[in-house]
Amino acid sequence: MLVLLGLGAGWYVTNRYAGNLERTDAFGGLDEAARPAAPTEAASGAAPLTFLVVGSDTRAEVAPGELPDGRSDVMMLVRVTGERRHAQVVSLPRDSWVSVPGVGMAKLNAAYAYGGPGLLIETVETLTGVRIDHYAAIDFAGFVQMTDALGGVDVEVAETTTSGPYTYTAGANHLDGQEALQYVRQRHGLPGGDFDRVQRQQQYLRSVFTSLSQQNVLRDMGALDSFLLALTDAMVVDETLSASALLDLTYEFRSLRPDGLTFLTAPVAGTGREGAQSVVYLQQDRAEELWGYLRNDSLQAHAAEFGLDTLPAVPN
Repeated sequence: MLVLLGLGAGWYVTNRYAGNLERTDAFGGLDEAARPAAPTEAASGAAPLTFLVVGSDTRAEVAPGELPDGRSDVMMLVRVTGERRHAQVVSLPRDSWVSVPGVGMAKLNAAYAYGGPGLLIETVETLTGVRIDHYAAIDFAGFVQMTDALGGVDVEVAETTTSGPYTYTAGANHLDGQEALQYVRQRHGLPGGDFDRVQRQQQYLRSVFTSLSQQNVLRDMGALDSFLLALTDAMVVDETLSASALLDLTYEFRSLRPDGLTFLTAPVAGTGREGAQSVVYLQQDRAEELWGYLRNDSLQAHAAEFGLDTLPAVPN
């Protein structure tokens, strides 16, 4: 009876949440022979997993031969270690000047506009030599719903700034969905411009993880249901993330905690212009070191070598 109840609960969960997700054939057009090698299994028996997480202006499905309507504003490589207790989140500046296969040199976020998830994955794999296992995209409208379902997020603001109708005062701020969206998208009026925006995106992500683990969301089935429905409704994932695969990953990641997350940004050499475009130049030698650590699953031990900017603490 207990086994049957467990199977029934598993079926309900996977169909209610995983069935709520949209899926895209993100890897279908890639040349498998040209892709980076898959990582080897760790001593724990599990290979590390790498996700490309994208926040974009649109999550609409893209028909073959058509371009998506929007560009990807947020791009993060999330590497979960083989022992599943740590993850490194590496932000890729959207204006990074990179080689886009079949296009030439362009901004990184243009890869999504030119060829959707497939070309963005190919571009990031070409840049890093890191094989991407899964793709997940969230649209900004869904971002608002997800944040509100969580009851908002808490962030620490270094100095008072204003963006649109919202003012973020220095110190602790509790943000609802619309406020959080404007917060992570603001770059004008920030001392570091787009680099400060990247740090805000990382800060938001850590605040979400902290809220899930420290507040009552995981014990409040109603709140948890609302959050998971909002999250899955906002996302598009690759087709390999089936309902059963998602259930397996949820179990595997049960030991991952906020203090097991390390946030970094791809090393930057500086900014400049390419024609009429303002671009970011990556520091190639340092970036290659970082990609190498990712490839051999040792970035956790070497993260401090990259001059980590400590994120502000999540307010209590």
